[in-house]
Amino acid sequence: MGGRKSKKKKKQKQKNSLKNQGINDRIKQEQEKMENTVKILVLGTGESGKSTFVKQIQILYKAGFSKSNQKLYKTKIQRNLILHTKELINGLPILDLEFKGSKRDHAIKLLESKTQTCTHETPDIARIIKVLWGDDVLKSAFEQRSKLQIPDTHGYFLDALDRIVDEDYIPNNQDILNCRIPTTGVITMEFEVNERPWCVVDVGGQRSERRKWIHQFDDVDLIVYVVAISEFDQKLFEDESVNRTKESLDLFDSTVNNEYFHKTQCVLLLNKLDLFKSKITKERLQSTFPEYDGDGSVEDAKEFITNKFLKLGDNRHRKIKTHKLQ
Repeated sequence: MGGRKSKKKKKQKQKNSLKNQGINDRIKQEQEKMENTVKILVLGTGESGKSTFVKQIQILYKAGFSKSNQKLYKTKIQRNLILHTKELINGLPILDLEFKGSKRDHAIKLLESKTQTCTHETPDIARIIKVLWGDDVLKSAFEQRSKLQIPDTHGYFLDALDRIVDEDYIPNNQDILNCRIPTTGVITMEFEVNERPWCVVDVGGQRSERRKWIHQFDDVDLIVYVVAISEFDQKLFEDESVNRTKESLDLFDSTVNNEYFHKTQCVLLLNKLDLFKSKITKERLQSTFPEYDGDGSVEDAKEFITNKFLKLGDNRHRKIKTHKLQ
């Protein structure tokens, strides 16, 4: 009798030992995976394009977007068609612009409409937006969108209006890249490159979001800091007394020189260069940086802004690298 109990206890002990060994093996595997993971922190101020950069990584390494993602972006895109068009119309007096005749009636009807989403079920609203977008007044307002906090990509969606309001509309990758949904909190994306695990972390760029993350990522291998170089003449969405480029410089300074990141490698990603090239011929860089005494060319102005960042980030432990996006 005693022998049976002893054998039973022995089997249970062996079973528990194997179970514990399995748990320990899994923990060890996870630790090894974490130690082998390349961890990248993507930073930048709101609307810099950092989340678009992360979406591009998702397209390349995560096979794009799920159906639930596409549904979310579809709703956002169709809402923004109305929202940002109304914002453009409301901003006309600021720009000393106005619609005439029937276009004025169309604009009033759109502003008074309670419809929030532009779809195949709201053909009248879609038709009004299309008519207004065909008018030089709204196009002129869009050219001055930086004064009204209108996203640069709104024109892309207005041009694609017929496709977006189609009953069978599904956002393609380009639509999703152009659709801005502000990042709140911390978003993590994991994937593999050549069988090595990578982890990209995107954090909220608005002021209210930043204090949530600064202390959480002292173990990152690389910081990718995204700068919308075209925003040298624009103000923050959250505080219209603050210049966007100067805010980005302040965030860059406080990040790369923070005790957690002082030795962390960093890439400065220059974004929206195409917009910068078209804007720098119309807007003076001296209006933001009076100390600028260059020739005003695209290359000279770009180099001036780039050096502003590099002087803040370079130290004896690292050399900031730069990379250009369009």
